Amino acid sequence: MSHALPVTPLDTLTAALRRVLPVLPVVAVIALLGLPPSPSDEGGANIADAVSGLLVVCCAIHLVRARRRPLSVTAALVLGLPVVGIAVSAAGAADPGAGITGLTRYLQIFVLVPAAVLLLVRDRRDFRLLAWSFVALALWQGAIGVRQYVTGTGASYQGADVRAVGTFGPTDVMGMATVVAFGLVCAVALALGTGEARQRSVAVLCALALLPPLALSFSRGAWIATAVACGAQLVLAGLRRAVKVAAALAATGVILVGGPGVGTAMLQERITSITQVTDAPDQSVTDRYTMWAAATDMWREHPLTGVGLKGFPDNRDGHASLALSSGSDISGAGAAFHKQPLLSPHNMYLLVLSEQGLIGLLALAGSWLALLVCALRGLVRVRRTPADAAGPGLAPGRTPQGTDCALVACGLIVWQLVDFVYADIGGPSTVLTAVVFGVIGWWALMDPSAPAGTVASAPAASVREEAAAR
Repeated sequence: MSHALPVTPLDTLTAALRRVLPVLPVVAVIALLGLPPSPSDEGGANIADAVSGLLVVCCAIHLVRARRRPLSVTAALVLGLPVVGIAVSAAGAADPGAGITGLTRYLQIFVLVPAAVLLLVRDRRDFRLLAWSFVALALWQGAIGVRQYVTGTGASYQGADVRAVGTFGPTDVMGMATVVAFGLVCAVALALGTGEARQRSVAVLCALALLPPLALSFSRGAWIATAVACGAQLVLAGLRRAVKVAAALAATGVILVGGPGVGTAMLQERITSITQVTDAPDQSVTDRYTMWAAATDMWREHPLTGVGLKGFPDNRDGHASLALSSGSDISGAGAAFHKQPLLSPHNMYLLVLSEQGLIGLLALAGSWLALLVCALRGLVRVRRTPADAAGPGLAPGRTPQGTDCALVACGLIVWQLVDFVYADIGGPSTVLTAVVFGVIGWWALMDPSAPAGTVASAPAASVREEAAAR
């Protein structure tokens, strides 16, 4: 007669590590963005980009070892659609070397890394692990940013070194704002979509803690995208809750912006400038409008295929007006004063339109819209889950399990689509955009309901089964 061996804490820990092992490379990519980029990177590939390449290799090895089925037809179409425009534009690039570089970068950000993340995430627990990883990275970068503002060691803004940029430095002023915004969107989703009081409380505290660094980034595009994304999450979570949370956030905003505090005048002026982009635009807005017009002019000359990948900088001067300045003033946060050339229109849609034409824009934007539609469908499917099937002990009217994951995916895709109106890819934080698309893709294109119940009690159950077998 055989007796089952007792389960030790070491066995439980080993089983837990074994269960999350496939998704750890994704967590590593996120964690590496907390390190300052090398001074030699100059906006190019960094260690996180290199690890994202290893992530793709790890995914391929994992699929071979686990003998998992490949992507579904729908997932392959949605993720592979951008390849059409990217390949055509790379073939038509004036500089073959630049075309190959652009092809590699676009495939990395919008195809390969998202597909790898999608395949490595196995269930909602992996999904939540990545969501909390976003929050942790945002808190780290946000803490550095707030310290930069308080100590006057940030990037230069209106003659003072007070702009919070985290570890990304003054050459990537949108980096910290992007990271903090991703963390804030995830925290809001985890707070709205969970029925567990402890997780909800922690998520609320994290969301409140991320508001100051987002404000101190002085990034108008990130502010607008975050407001739209969080507003959409509130509406999707329920109108009654949306009214309550909106009132609380409004009160918090009044305290942060209108109350006593150092730098209030700067914040108020930056917020006011959002409504003055047409009446009295500053030089940064003028430069942006000028580059937008230049990108549109390039597209008119090459409507179907654009000027080719990496072709915007070479064609900019031939299409931009004299209102365009020589570059952005960069200083502070450990960098000496210098001019940073304006090499992109700071609008992802216009960048794709100018370099890849209508073919590229329809393919890439079509893929993003498909992700949005499928993510919303996943939310509707979860909300329609019967109370008795949504989880043990879930009372009628309570939040169905999986709502937090759905709100994370919907919030991130809305944020990204809005932010692309004011920004494009580039800089050390770009690899995080690839991970975000992979996270969104898992919820939108995989079946979230299938693995949710099968892995719910994986660590303890698997340890008992293995111990009994021994």
